[in-house]
Amino acid sequence: MKIGLFCLTEHFEGSVQESIMEQLRLVELADELGFDEAWFGEHHFNGFSVVPDPALMIAYAAARTKCIKLGTAGFLAPFYHPVRLAESISVLDNLTNGRINAGFAKGGFAPDTKHFSRDPDNLRNAMFEITEAVDELLHSKNPTYNGAFASFENINLQPKPFQKHIPFFVATFANPDTIRFAARNGYGLLMSQGASIEECLEAQRLYRSIADVDPEIVLMRVFCVADTYEEAYQISRPAVDHFVKSMRAASSQIPQPTYDYDKYTAILSEREAFFDGQKFFDNAILGTPSECISTIKTIQKELTNVHLVLKPSSAESGQNRVMLCEFNANIRPHI
Repeated sequence: MKIGLFCLTEHFEGSVQESIMEQLRLVELADELGFDEAWFGEHHFNGFSVVPDPALMIAYAAARTKCIKLGTAGFLAPFYHPVRLAESISVLDNLTNGRINAGFAKGGFAPDTKHFSRDPDNLRNAMFEITEAVDELLHSKNPTYNGAFASFENINLQPKPFQKHIPFFVATFANPDTIRFAARNGYGLLMSQGASIEECLEAQRLYRSIADVDPEIVLMRVFCVADTYEEAYQISRPAVDHFVKSMRAASSQIPQPTYDYDKYTAILSEREAFFDGQKFFDNAILGTPSECISTIKTIQKELTNVHLVLKPSSAESGQNRVMLCEFNANIRPHI
C-alpha cells in the first residue's frame, strides 16, 4: 500500500499566500516522513481551494523535495489544449527526475464551463479524448491524433518525458463509462473522499472484467487522529463542513441541464457523492491510532493495488502537521 497526501490548498483564514505556502510546507514534511506521494487537486474561481494551477505547485514542490512522487488529482482535462498539457507534464517529469503521476478529471462546476467556454454536457467525452491525446503525445514515437477536441500529426514534442511511461489516472465517482475508459487504456482510478469500499470494489470488478487485472486505485480519505474518536470528529467536522459548503457555493451558478434519462442517475449520484460530507466521515480514517489502523487494515483486506491518500482535516495548519507525524510514528508501522 502506497501512502500519500491529498493537497487541496484550503484557505480558512489569514492570507491566501500563507495558505498556499503552508500546503507546500506540508508536502515537504510528507517527503521528510517518507510518504510515497502527494496529489494536488485543481479548482477554479473560488476562495477556498486556491489551487487553479497544480503544475506550478508541483514545480515548486519538486525543488523542495527529494523522493516523494508528485501527482495531479487531477488536471481538469477539458479546459486544456492537449499539446500544451503534454508539454507541461513532460517538463515536470524532467524537473522531478521522473517523480510525476498524471491524474485527469472532467470538472463540471458551472463557472468553469462558462469561463472556459466548454459544453457542460460533454465534459466526460472531452476528458476521455484530451487524456488519450496527451498519452499519445507523451508516449508515442510518432504521435498522430485526430478527434473532436484535438488534432495533430507527427508532432515533435520536446522535451521527452524522463520516465519511459508516466503513470496515468482518471478521476471517477464510480461512473461505469469512466471505469471502462480507464480499463481499456490501462489507467488507474482516482476515487473520491466519499467513495465507499463497496463502490471501490464494484469499480475494481468492472475494471477487471475488461482489463483482466485489478486497477491501481488512488483512494482519497479524510484523516484525523486524536486521543478519542469524539475528539477527532470534533477537530475534523468544521473543516469538512466548510469544504462542502465552499464547493457548493463554487458550483452554485448551475445552468438548466439537458435532460437525458439514461445519464440522469449517474449525474445525480456523482453530485451527491461530491457534496455529501457525511459520506466523507462514514469512510474517513478517523479516531485513535488503533481505530485508524483498523480502518486501514479493512481497506487493505478488500482492495488490491491501493494508494491511500490522506487529507489531514483540521482547519489549523499546525494540527495537520502534528497529525502527519502521529500517523508516521504510531499508525504506519502497523500497516
